[in-house]
Amino acid sequence: MKISELSVAALRALVIDMTNKANSGHPGMAIGSAPILYTLYTRHLCADPDHPNWINRDRFVLSAGHASSLLYAILHLAGYEIHMEDLKKFRSLNSITPGHPEFGLTKGVDATSGPLGQGIAQAVGLAVAEASLKNQYPREFPLIDHYTYCLVGDGCLEEGISQEAISFAGLQHLNRLIVFYDSNRVTLDGPIQLSSTENTKMRFEACGWNVLEVKNGRDIEEIDKSILVAKTSTMKPTLIILHTIIGEGSINEGTNKVHGAPLGEEDGLHAKKSYGYDYPPFFVPSKVYEEFERTFKKRGKERYKQWLELLDNFKRQRPSLATKFEAMMENDCTSFVFRGIPEYPDDFSEATRVTSGHILELLYSSIPCLIGGSADVASSVKTKVKGAVDFSYEHREGRNINFGIREFAMASIQNGMLLHGGLRTYVGCFLVFSDYLKPAIRMAAMSHLPAIYVFTHDSIALGEDGATHQPVEHLAMLRSIPNVEVYRPCDAREVAMAYQNAFSQNRFPVCIVLSRQNLPLLAGSRSKDISKGGYILSKEIGTEPDFVLIATGSEVSLAVEAQKDLRAKGIDIRVVSMPSIERFFKQDPTYISSVLGSSYQKRMVVEMLSSFGWHKIAPHVMSLDTFGLSAPMKDLLKYFKFTKEEIVKRIQEII
Repeated sequence: MKISELSVAALRALVIDMTNKANSGHPGMAIGSAPILYTLYTRHLCADPDHPNWINRDRFVLSAGHASSLLYAILHLAGYEIHMEDLKKFRSLNSITPGHPEFGLTKGVDATSGPLGQGIAQAVGLAVAEASLKNQYPREFPLIDHYTYCLVGDGCLEEGISQEAISFAGLQHLNRLIVFYDSNRVTLDGPIQLSSTENTKMRFEACGWNVLEVKNGRDIEEIDKSILVAKTSTMKPTLIILHTIIGEGSINEGTNKVHGAPLGEEDGLHAKKSYGYDYPPFFVPSKVYEEFERTFKKRGKERYKQWLELLDNFKRQRPSLATKFEAMMENDCTSFVFRGIPEYPDDFSEATRVTSGHILELLYSSIPCLIGGSADVASSVKTKVKGAVDFSYEHREGRNINFGIREFAMASIQNGMLLHGGLRTYVGCFLVFSDYLKPAIRMAAMSHLPAIYVFTHDSIALGEDGATHQPVEHLAMLRSIPNVEVYRPCDAREVAMAYQNAFSQNRFPVCIVLSRQNLPLLAGSRSKDISKGGYILSKEIGTEPDFVLIATGSEVSLAVEAQKDLRAKGIDIRVVSMPSIERFFKQDPTYISSVLGSSYQKRMVVEMLSSFGWHKIAPHVMSLDTFGLSAPMKDLLKYFKFTKEEIVKRIQEII
């Protein structure tokens, strides 16, 4: 048996053993795709298991994350810190081999994947980052110069996000992106014809891709040739369609019966016999390890050594640029962020979306690797920096990205860019469309990525566009996602604070939610506690308040107006601004208590969105728990009773 055949058989046997032992998993595609990954890792992919975070490594994204057993098996053979005992713990509690790959948990995994379609979009983001960074440093120092590979299945390509992603990749001529399509013609429910009869080749060609085809997905030489051809493309990304047999070797091969269920001991032995593989479970012949040592590991070590020499030379010749490069490799831009809140005149009034645009301009000039854009609403969400060059095939140095009307892909592409390292990013759209990209925000949070989302038009105050564009439940949704900080600033100072907090860390996503209408600068936002997520913006007159008003965004100034009227009526009010609930509850309990006051019953929240989640802070919530209407802003605020008079009335009734 040839070493290539033995190695592929070993991969397939490990897949069978892992899924059988776990009594769970998806062996079908993992078995069928084994020749693809074997060819990629032994003949092409360049990475170093001893330095798994090397920024110039080739990236591989398993978009079809349910085939994770194959990825873990090949990473084990390739020399990553995945031992045989880890393979035996596949899908078990606290293992490093979970049911779908997770970035940061398992060395060698370049992206968290599994929700179908997000993987290919993240791969597009990785390719965007490679193209961008390659052109931010001198050409004589190719510190960033690598390929991005991705494996997709039928399910990935049926998801709508895949179309957004492949269209964008074709537009941008991402020729360093190579996608393998395991075309086994079977989904979980049955033959692909039940759900799709499209011509995939024509679809990708229409989007500006090269398309190659390997009729026999077991033919390693043909797979190798197709990758070599793909690498010669100077203008387009490449799709390689490989016709495979799902669960090859099983008595149920070619059917959905092997898609999402282990083969079992008897059928597993039958399949292994068809491969000519006669070894005990979880056993790999030494010559297979030697094959990966001779090919993948040797190539990676040599390339990494050459890259270190290049970096040393770069440090000597371009020391200042080298300092920037090393700082940004881990997405850490703390040394570049502007310090201190900008000065504003006392009578300053501006929509927080406009202030956000000015802050982005400051950040753009101070953070050399800041790049971002919006989903075709840059003029509305103020994400396009004046004078910034658009990122395109002709201008890879550009740092403004026109994502087009592709919200979901935009957010997943941002994830890929941050997974790559070396960049800090932001994306923008209207708050109501956060629904379209929520799964990607969740993925960023799970992957501990410092993604920044600029969400504008934050309430019914956007006016005449009506209920379809007026967010209600969206803030509650965003706040519910673990490891995300959400900011709804009340004025320009809080906007600046939100950006400072966002860029002063690199471990979690931040949503900055902004107004369409002008908001006044509030004297109390000069507080030293502004960055804590919640603080006393306007203190009571006496030693203890009669009541505490808590508000966010545009409703904070409304609360301050109501405070004046209530004082005139003999009711001593404290106004708390709560731009970020998540940030606030990370503070010391003593501080939290000092801001909210000791009496839960003497608190009311004012926020022009859903009340969901606010009752943990206050029993009384003045909110919007219905959809909006189409009318001018002033008419809507009066109709829905978001007025200082209504606040005064409610507090009087409560007291």
